[in-house]
Amino acid sequence: MVTMRDVAAEAGVSAMTVSNALTGRRPVSDATRRLVLETVERLGYQVNVAARSLRQGRTGVVGIAVPTLDSHYYSRLSHRLVLAFSRAGLATVVEETRASREGELAAFRDSRLNAYDGLVIAALGLNEPEIDALSREVPVVVLGEQELHRTVDHVSMPNVAGAEAATRLLLERGCRDLALVGFPTVDHLEEVSLPEGAAFALRARGFANVVGGAGVRARAAYAGVTQADGARCARDLLARGEVPDGIFCVTDTLAFGVVRALADHGVRVPDDVLVVGFDDVEDAQFHIPSLTSVAPDLDGLVDRTVDLLARRIATPAAEPQDVTVGYRLVERESTTRPR
Repeated sequence: MVTMRDVAAEAGVSAMTVSNALTGRRPVSDATRRLVLETVERLGYQVNVAARSLRQGRTGVVGIAVPTLDSHYYSRLSHRLVLAFSRAGLATVVEETRASREGELAAFRDSRLNAYDGLVIAALGLNEPEIDALSREVPVVVLGEQELHRTVDHVSMPNVAGAEAATRLLLERGCRDLALVGFPTVDHLEEVSLPEGAAFALRARGFANVVGGAGVRARAAYAGVTQADGARCARDLLARGEVPDGIFCVTDTLAFGVVRALADHGVRVPDDVLVVGFDDVEDAQFHIPSLTSVAPDLDGLVDRTVDLLARRIATPAAEPQDVTVGYRLVERESTTRPR
């Protein structure tokens, strides 16, 4: 087992310096702190959480790690998780992983070194074996769309079913020339990997499932995840010469950009084209036109996440659970054609 003295010897510093770098009790230089943390990561040093718990009891703190807080969805999710954990008597530390493997590894490392009681992580960069191994170091609930085969507690959204419902709505409203915004293709989805993880691919699969046998035209556009990226996708579709009459966007954020770019080119929603988003963020009901969107059961997602992490903290050997929450399709002005 790697000790603090091992870390100190490897890094060429004193054990007290290692302790100060990890705990912040006394200041050390940024260069020394980076050296210590890199050595800790390389050697796999773990704080003796059991010993600390005997001295201090549980910390009463859990970590929340999300790809970004500069997002309609993740900012709202983080806010609700903070409130829910507070009601459960737990403080929270929220950090961004920037959708990177390194950021997600850092979230686990910080949870371990600071002896958080548990971690909620929306993981995009780590694979199943890595998550399985890291979950043995800290109680964890994983949010997202990975296929984890019940190795850890996992809560996901109804991506395929929600996208299918959104696409069927467009067909029911008479759309026969559809576009998918947020994924680069409608065919051979399994061959495409995006930095946003599996959610976009699953929503694209739901779209493809419905249009595949419907005898309609379908195309796709992808530029990124922001409103500006949605606008770029809309301009790309318009540049191809034929305006689609129905657009499914894999997030509301992309849909907002799509609607803006269409308006800039004289294409009206819903008069000329119907638009559906996904996530049902708060802004969806206040945009002009208000946005039809797939609304995952976010309250259920938050409640199950908090319950599962509390259970995992109390009973580390409990059987892992894999939960997919429900959804509803909220119809608004963007799919309501004028009489």
